[in-house]
Amino acid sequence: MIFSTLVTLLIVLLVFGLYRQLVIEQENQVEQHLATEMQRYQQLALTVDRRSFAAQIRAADPKTALIAWRNSVDMVGALSFVPDNMPLLPKTRDFPILTGGPDKLHILTGGIVMTHYGPMLIATRTDNLSALIEKFINAAFWAVAFTLGITLAVGFVFSKAILRRLVQYNLLSEKIEQGEYDTRLPVSHNQDEFDMLAGQFNRVLDTLEHNLMSVRGVTDNIAHDLRTPLSHLRIGIEQLPSKPAEQVPELTAMLLEELDHCLATFDAMLSLTRIEEGQQTLDKQPVSLQLLCEDLFEMAEVVAESKQQTLSLSVANDVTISGDKYLLFQALFNLVDNAIKYAPEDAEIKIVQTGRTVQIIDNGPGISDEDKERVFERLVRLDPSRHHKGTGLGLSMVKAILSRHHATIELKDNHPGLIVDIQF
Repeated sequence: MIFSTLVTLLIVLLVFGLYRQLVIEQENQVEQHLATEMQRYQQLALTVDRRSFAAQIRAADPKTALIAWRNSVDMVGALSFVPDNMPLLPKTRDFPILTGGPDKLHILTGGIVMTHYGPMLIATRTDNLSALIEKFINAAFWAVAFTLGITLAVGFVFSKAILRRLVQYNLLSEKIEQGEYDTRLPVSHNQDEFDMLAGQFNRVLDTLEHNLMSVRGVTDNIAHDLRTPLSHLRIGIEQLPSKPAEQVPELTAMLLEELDHCLATFDAMLSLTRIEEGQQTLDKQPVSLQLLCEDLFEMAEVVAESKQQTLSLSVANDVTISGDKYLLFQALFNLVDNAIKYAPEDAEIKIVQTGRTVQIIDNGPGISDEDKERVFERLVRLDPSRHHKGTGLGLSMVKAILSRHHATIELKDNHPGLIVDIQF
């Protein structure tokens, strides 16, 4: 209705403007025509005698102008009378006359002109103009009515189509609200505004579903990782009173170790959240990647030797970046520690720094392609038996720290083994 009303108002204003332009143009033409005839007859009266003047009036073409002039004897011209109260040109007045033709009543517009031989009436027919304006108004009325009908019909069709899609979206949204997060809004091939909105909404749903699955996965991993130590704690505490006094300190130390492992998991999760959300302020300072890798090598070399592994360092083209040295060292050491932990004895592990690129290379078991992104999720451990002790948050922490430093990390195959490629 609003669309139809606006379109109709626009067309009415347009038609009214055309009507006013038509009327003004016709009035100007009539005024110019009468003014021209007035000048012509005033000049004629000054140049010819009275008889020649009368002859010129009788010979005037009635299609051009209707002239009426009273000489000393009778009326001369196309009209047989001069109406009363006619104004002097350029002012005009409309008056009717009767004729013997099929159209008996004519409407004339004219005025009095003062000439050398007295007043004379100059008029022209304007009933044709009135008929033209009447036809224009009639055509404009039907055009507006037709436009109103068309806009109402088209607006109804479009509104029904839009409303149908909105109702469909509303029903699907209710399903999503009820927990059916795999529901998606339909996207047609038209690629209109609704399809763009549906596509964006579907991407939001994809992210939401992925986050929900991640939360469920984290919950399952927490339950899996903490169930065993908590069970050990419960059993140990229940059995502690019945143990001999000399065994109590040792058993207490074991229980505390289990408890520390649980607390370490929660502390790591809190630290990870602070880093990801930007709640932990970075102590930024100039950091040399070459010196950072050298410190990393010195710290990890002893750990590698304890597993009969070879750890080597290669540095070139030193680059200084701005970052938190402690967090960066923690992230890189975690990567080297993982390589040492999962690689077998006699494995070769390399730390390579070239410009802004740092690589941790090993010839261990590597990581399958489908797990290369999953390992960065919280509490994800590729060792289902939990043979290697850990929280499952190490790589998540690494990625969060590198993201805060605007660095990227990518896992590549070494055939065999793994290449951890970091770009600062």
